[in-house]
Amino acid sequence: MSSVNLMAREVAAKIVFYGPGLSGKTTTLRKVYETVRPAHRGEMMSIATEGDRTLFFDFLPVKVERVGDCSVRLALYTVPGQVFYNATRKLVLQGADGVVFVADSQAEAMDANRESLANLEENLLENGIRLENFPLVMQWNKRDLDNILSVEELRRELNPRGVPDFETAAANGRGVMDALKTITRLVIKDLRAKRIVPPPRTAAPAGTAPAGLEAQLSQHLHHRQPPAAPPSAAPKTGPATVAATPVPRTLTAPVPPRVEPAAVVPAVAPATGGKLLGPTSALAPGDLFDHARAAEAAFTAGDYTTCVTACTDAVRRAMAFAGEGSLAQQAFLLHVDGSDLLRLQGLATLPQLRVDDAAFALYVLMQVFVRLNAVGLPTAG
Repeated sequence: MSSVNLMAREVAAKIVFYGPGLSGKTTTLRKVYETVRPAHRGEMMSIATEGDRTLFFDFLPVKVERVGDCSVRLALYTVPGQVFYNATRKLVLQGADGVVFVADSQAEAMDANRESLANLEENLLENGIRLENFPLVMQWNKRDLDNILSVEELRRELNPRGVPDFETAAANGRGVMDALKTITRLVIKDLRAKRIVPPPRTAAPAGTAPAGLEAQLSQHLHHRQPPAAPPSAAPKTGPATVAATPVPRTLTAPVPPRVEPAAVVPAVAPATGGKLLGPTSALAPGDLFDHARAAEAAFTAGDYTTCVTACTDAVRRAMAFAGEGSLAQQAFLLHVDGSDLLRLQGLATLPQLRVDDAAFALYVLMQVFVRLNAVGLPTAG
């Protein structure tokens, strides 16, 4: 279940390492963790049990190269290998964009490999996905051991479709990154085919006004600048006026005098009279869609206090999907920037708020929505 952060131009994709117990899934993910530069990796979490070294999942977000003008963030998971953990395997597999099947190359493990592959196909089918149409890479692991089957035998038994396969030794990392790079390319290709990855940005024609939240910021900030000419000589307010004013790239400059909401020019509505779907509501889960629209409407109307209040309430409701606990615990589980949440809470206590305060509140709300999408919350009831 990929998600797209339209503002950050970032695509989040989920890849699951599947296979029988003790085939090397957790060792593979640990080797990836050691290989990836610290700046590009998140925290790895694993839970060991008596019967299998992974009870639930290992989680590792990894940034990879850009696709067009979008960056890609990978969420890597493993599943428990033992049969009686099938309910957990189904849960982890939900929303996956691709699978790396880690097969044990030892001869005595062939039955377990077959059973696990059949289980993968069955669990995908329950989600309406056929394995032959799904991004898949085979990883022949433990090639550094004795008594292993030949690659030809493994292909004949486990890879009749001829998907990309790799000989690996997870203990020393041989072949592991090659398999990861290949599944990433297959996932991106699949996302493009489904038109999930947005097309590269194109330069706007000269004189064209910016759209969406950027246009609203441009309009608000433009009307807060000192007039360059007497009111009688000022051009009429409209799209051309907005386009003629450079869009500020930062909101950290000294704040000019506050303008009352009455001086704000609302965004232009479509000729059909319908409402535009803003970037915040476009990312919102169904349960929070109305809250996101209310925040955007308040921003457009210049009611910054109501916008920040609506964002704060929506963030609180969204974080609750991560389970019971303090806001800090919920932020940790969702990998949401805690300093941003603290700043948003501080804004809610201020008597007067500016356009950049409201814009920041919308940014935090979108960040929380993206993290919920990335972890598959809220689940369908």
